Parts: sequence; structure tokens; C-alpha cells
Amino acid sequence: MTLDISSAPIASDTTDHAPPASGRTLPPRKPRGPGRTVLLHDLPASLAVFLIAVPFSLGIALATGAPLTAGLVAAAAGGLVAGLLGGTPLQVSGPSAALTVITAGVVAQYGWRIACAVTVAAGLLQLLLGSLRVARAALAVSPAIVHGMLAGVGLTIALAQLHVVLGGSPQSSALANLLALPGQLAGPHLPALAVGALAVSVLFCWPRLGRLPGTAGRVGARLSRLPSALVAVAAGTLLSLGLGLQLARVELPGWQHHALAAAPTGRLLADHWPALLAVVLTVTAVASVESLLSSVAVDRMTHTTSDLDRELRGQGLANLFSGVLGGLPVAGGAVRSTANVQAGAVSRGSAVLHGCWVVLAALALAGGLRRIPLAALAALVLVVGIQMVSFAHIRRVHRHREFPVYLGTVLGVVALGVPLGVALGGTVAALLALYRLTRARVDVTADPDGTHHVRTHGPLTFAAVPRLSRTLAQIPPGAAVTVHHDGSFLDHAAYEALHTWRAMYQAAGGRVAMVTEARSQEAVLDPDGTVHPDPGAGSQQFRAWTPWMGHHSIEPDGDDVHGRLLDGVRGFQEHTAPLVRQELARLAREGQAPSQLFLTCADSRMVTSMITSSGPGDLFTVRNVGNLVPAPYEPGAADDSVAAAVQYAVEVLEVRSITVCGHSGCGAMKALLDGIHEQPGTPTPLARWLRNGRGSLARSKRAPARFGDRPAADPVEELCITNVVQQLDQLLANPAVERRVAAGTLRLVGMYFDFATAQAYVLDGPSGRFTPVGAEVHRDPLPERTPVTA
Repeated sequence: MTLDISSAPIASDTTDHAPPASGRTLPPRKPRGPGRTVLLHDLPASLAVFLIAVPFSLGIALATGAPLTAGLVAAAAGGLVAGLLGGTPLQVSGPSAALTVITAGVVAQYGWRIACAVTVAAGLLQLLLGSLRVARAALAVSPAIVHGMLAGVGLTIALAQLHVVLGGSPQSSALANLLALPGQLAGPHLPALAVGALAVSVLFCWPRLGRLPGTAGRVGARLSRLPSALVAVAAGTLLSLGLGLQLARVELPGWQHHALAAAPTGRLLADHWPALLAVVLTVTAVASVESLLSSVAVDRMTHTTSDLDRELRGQGLANLFSGVLGGLPVAGGAVRSTANVQAGAVSRGSAVLHGCWVVLAALALAGGLRRIPLAALAALVLVVGIQMVSFAHIRRVHRHREFPVYLGTVLGVVALGVPLGVALGGTVAALLALYRLTRARVDVTADPDGTHHVRTHGPLTFAAVPRLSRTLAQIPPGAAVTVHHDGSFLDHAAYEALHTWRAMYQAAGGRVAMVTEARSQEAVLDPDGTVHPDPGAGSQQFRAWTPWMGHHSIEPDGDDVHGRLLDGVRGFQEHTAPLVRQELARLAREGQAPSQLFLTCADSRMVTSMITSSGPGDLFTVRNVGNLVPAPYEPGAADDSVAAAVQYAVEVLEVRSITVCGHSGCGAMKALLDGIHEQPGTPTPLARWLRNGRGSLARSKRAPARFGDRPAADPVEELCITNVVQQLDQLLANPAVERRVAAGTLRLVGMYFDFATAQAYVLDGPSGRFTPVGAEVHRDPLPERTPVTA
């Protein structure tokens, strides 16, 4: 959770391939055996994670003031215990950067052995919470508070480690480090600064080697596969050894001197039990939230679902073992988990093996680790701390109008520490929610004919009743009044005020109509509080797509499938038809005039009206297996039905855009990768049809499409998005399409929909990458305004 998580190639914990997404006609591949899976995928992934975990664990231990061996113990416990017993198979646990400040405070005040006892107590509490199945409740913490806490911890870590990079020692608090920084900058220790600057430069530049032009870029891409953390620490170590620099280095004590946990003495417990209890609760909360949010992020990357309660129990056992053995607090982290996913791990074997490598390194490589200069490790932790301040999170928090909560949490953590900082952030969040609950605006406008319109904006609660009453009292008697409520919360006091005024105004000779503008469709508010659609509303808008959620779907294995289908039709006739009859009658009279052609897959999960917020008459839709556009004059693979539909949409309906939309888990793309279209013998109709995707296969090998914010999850997803780009090219081979595109009257749009995250992506023309559609463009029926060319 310390860094942004992006998607990466992954499979399930037990098999290499998910079942076909589009039906049962496509035979799945046989899953590989467990041994081969570990050998081919988990073994190299575990080595990649291990190379990141060792320097990272040493750096966290250095930042907390704990023995450096404690970082290795925590990494081993996280890999072996949480990796084996946790509920998120691909998550890798280890020392928590978010707990650095808390652990450092405990070590400074009570000593290292008491800090280990705190870790043991936090592990036991996590075990209890996991057994009570409350893991989901931890996710209710406001994201603004979580990200603000991480940013505050990151700034605190960065300030402390900057002193080490400059050759000094960190102070006792973030404010003290900030005040002492000018003096440290005035007289830095140049050898330490040189090593730290080199390590920072490598950390930032190493992942970008693949962007160099020509041959250098190809070589750089291969080199950048090595973890930048390992290369940075190695470069700093080689520089210090090569120049013979006199620097403070890692003091890795022998394991015979390693300190284990010790219970607080009776006097210490009696005098400080409130503070110790607060620390235990804080460590439990921070480690649990960090691990669970990281689990959710891993699920999003891998399109899987974790057992969060089991994950919480696994983290509790890992902290229990780590504390007893003298290790740092353990939590699931995004740095290691992202590396694990990106390296291609497919099961929990990778995390467990990574723990084994850490144990071997701690026992066999102690001499080599003692050569590492502290400035190099401090530079690594400094960069990690800076990266915990995520500008993407700041933009997201600002977009949701939660920036005051974020800023309050950051400043509180830096100035007061993590527990008080989080409490301050929660207080700001509560005050902001109260402010929004009481904030309502009431506007009155008058038409030339004397009709007055009263419009409310925001929740109408008892706090807004005085403002509402003053506004209503300004309306002259005897006028026609329409009260428009925006559909926000309306409590009993405001409801009584509105309807009391309505009754009195109508008794005095006025006329009042009360309308609720419910999100996307106008509705009438009856005097008894009932809301129903306004039959006079003429705009063609529809409610959010939610009625199907939680209802019985048409079960494929039921006794009476046709009967269930008819039940759905009867439900439409009873509930929906009365609402849309007037609009459908208009369409029947005027004919269809869609503005867009939407070409997508026949997959039963692909509901075009849902993801485009469209209704009858909006889209001219073409669906087929694999959302393919057969290229003209393709021997043995051409199909005139799609070309005819495209020609009709372009020349007769004169649509202004054509969208090709692929989706995740496409069975047609899996079949292409399996080579079904190339099977010997007489080809089946499905095989002949899939030959239209051969261009997509070739393109995927030559120049695959990419996402703008994450890697493709697996080869199937990579082929899915590449197929969209290829079909846009094949669309341009249609003369009617080519003419309209050249004239600037037709736009081609590439789209991809990920079922697991309910996230749509559009193909961005300038970058050639698929970018996520954000909330700022959700108002459009289709994300057409992104310029895309084939």
C-alpha cells in the first residue's frame, strides 16, 4: 500500500487459465501440475521479490532504530507464515513502511524488546478480529484518511532519512528533523551525500532505461528487469568500496546476540499501560488496514476474490511469530505484492519461497550485508517515503472533495504522530460530513408568465428549514409555483415544512406542484411522500442500471428456463412498459435515428445499455463472437453480415461514430491463442469465423496494445485490447467508412470493458494506449470526445 498498484499478468492460485468467458463451446486448456507451475512461474517470481525485500527490509529496520536483523526476521515471517496461511495467495508481506514512525517511537521510549511484545500483542488482536470476521469493516475507513496517513508517514520517513543521507543522525520527531535540516544542509558529509545521491539517481533512472531510443532502449529494457532497489544499494556499496570512503555501514549483529521479545515488567505495565494499549491498537489498526487494502488492490490486479478474514488471521500469525522471534511488525505491502504479480507468480508458492530465500540470505550473506553503507539504505527509504505521497491519490481525493480530510491527516501525522494524526483526520471528516449535511441552497426564479420555480440543491434537513421557510415566504400569494427537489436527502422536519407551506399556500388560492428530479428521470412527489415518474417529462433519460442487482437471474440449469424468461417479460410489461411506452411510441412513429454504431461481443455479460447509459433509439448495435470486423476480400474468412450492418449504419443511418468494444475474459480471444482456427481437417463454422482474428494475433506478437495506467493482466487481455485496435484498422478498409472518416464526419472509437472492476477504457489517439474512463466523462452516452483514429 506504500506505492500505487498497477495491474500485471497473473492467473488464479490453482490453475493457469480461467474458464472460457463466452460459453461452453471453447475447450479450456488443461491446467499445469503444481510442480511445473512453481518451477515455471513462482520460482523466478520469488527471486525477483527477494531481491527487493532484502534491501527494503534492512532500510525499514534502519529507519525504526531496531536491530537490522529484525527487518530480515519480519520479511521471513511475512513470506513463510502470511504467505502460507493468508487469504490472498499473491500478496507478499514483510516489514511495514506505514508503521515505521510508530515502531520508532516505541523503540525510543520503551526499548526494542518491548516493541517486539507490542508486535506480539497486535498479532493476537488481529487473530481475534479475523476470527470475529470483521475484516470488511476495516475497509470502511475513509480513503482520504488512509492516503493522508501514508503521505504523513512518508514525509516523516523522508525527513528522518534525509539526515542520514547527508551524513547526520535523525532527530526524535518530524518537526525536529525539519528544524535541524538547514544546519545539516550547511555542513553535509560529502562521502555519504555522494553515495546517497547515486542511490537516489539509480532508483529514479533505472526503470526508465527501456525508454532510451534504438539499441540502447532494448538493452535498457533487459537491464531494467533487475529491481531498482537492489541496483541502487549495490551501486552505492560499490562506490564506497571502490573509492575507499569512510562511511557508517550496516551493523548486522550475529544471530547469537539477536534480541527476542520480552513482556513488560509489572512496574512498566502499571505506569504505562494506557500508552502501551494505545500503541497496540494503533499497530493493529494500521497493519490490518494496510494489509486488507493491499489485498483488495491485488484482487483488482488479478481479477480474483480474496478471503479477507483469513488474510487478517494470516497477518496476525505472521506478527505473532515475528514479534516472538524479534522482528518488526508485518503487513501486506504493495511494493512486494506488485513485484510478485508483475513477475508472473500464479500461487502462494512465490511468497513462501521468497521467505526461504530471506532466511538463507540472513544466515549465509551476513558478511556481504555488513558492507552496505547506511547512506545507500537511507536513500532507498527516503525515495519510498517520497513515493508514499501519491499525486494520483491527491487528485482523486480532491475530485471527491475530500482534500481537507487528507490535508488534516497529513499535517496531524507529521506534527502529532500517527494515532493523533488519524484522529484529527477523522474529526475533519466528521465535521465536513456534518457541514455537507446541513448545507442546502434554495433558489427562486420567476417565468414571464408569473410561474415561480423553487429549486433545492443538497440535503434538506432540520438545519435548512429556516432558510427554506424564508425563501418560500418571499413568493407572492396566488401564483403558480413548482418546487423542484434535486433528489437529495429529505428529513422529516424539512418534509413537514414543505407540505405545511404547500397546504397553506393552496388554501390562499395559489397552485403548487412538487417535482423530484431523481438523478436521471423526473418524478412527481405526492403529498403522501410517494415518488413516481412524471408522465410529462419529455427528456429521453433513464435511471441508473440497478434493478437487476440482487434479483433472480435466468438460471441456465433450472427446470424451466423458458418459463423464467417469460417471467422477466411479464415483469417488463407490468413495471417498465408503462414508463417507456410513450417514448417507444414516439420512436415507432419517427423511426430510428441513432448517432452511434456500437460493435461488441456476443458475450452474455456484455450489456451495452448498462455501460453506455443508453436507451431505446440511442445505439445501432452489432454483436458477434469476438467483436470482429471481417476484412474485405479475406479468402475463406469474409462475412458480409457485419459489412452490411456497417454500410447501413454509415450510409443510411449516417451515424457519427463507430465504437468497437472488447471485454475481459473473451472466450474468442482465448480460442485464438489456443489455435482453434488452425486445427487440421474441415474447419467448423466457429473456426472459420475466428480466422477473422488472425490479424489481431499477428499484431499482438508484433506490436501489442497497451494500457495507459497498468500492464495487461495476462496474454488474453493483451490480445483483447490489441484486437480492438486491429478491428478499427479493418473498419477503415470499408470504403463507406473510409470516405466518412476522411471527410471528418465519422469518428472511430476503441473501447475495452473490464468486468471484474466494472471499468471502461478508451483508446487514446495521441498516445495509442487504453486509458480508464473517469467520473468526469460519465455524463456522455459514449466516451466519444476522446479523439481516436485507427
